[in-house]
Amino acid sequence: MKSLQQYLGRIAAALLLVTLISGCRGQESVEVPLTILANNPAAFDDKHIITQGVVRHFNDPLHYWIEDEGLNRVEIFPHEQIAPHLGDAVTVEGQFHFSSDEGRRLTLTRVEQLQRAR
Repeated sequence: MKSLQQYLGRIAAALLLVTLISGCRGQESVEVPLTILANNPAAFDDKHIITQGVVRHFNDPLHYWIEDEGLNRVEIFPHEQIAPHLGDAVTVEGQFHFSSDEGRRLTLTRVEQLQRAR
């Protein structure tokens, strides 16, 4: 377990370095797995990212998110853009935000369907 945490920590540090370097050249997207976003969301706050997951939703209050097999999640906005992909595996790109009050959120600039829901 400790080696997994060390591994994830090293990945997060490497991705943070890439994010900081690319931030100097403009707002380029960085590919970040949901596991990393869940374990170190503050490192990617206000960054343009790409990640993947399956689209899920809840009705009351209405919200949509993507999640991976480990149930790591990021809420997705705007709802109208992600809703047609409910149940699908997708790649999403957009502006990531994190706060202790609102959690992990992504405002879409692009969504691409990977696998159709069955």
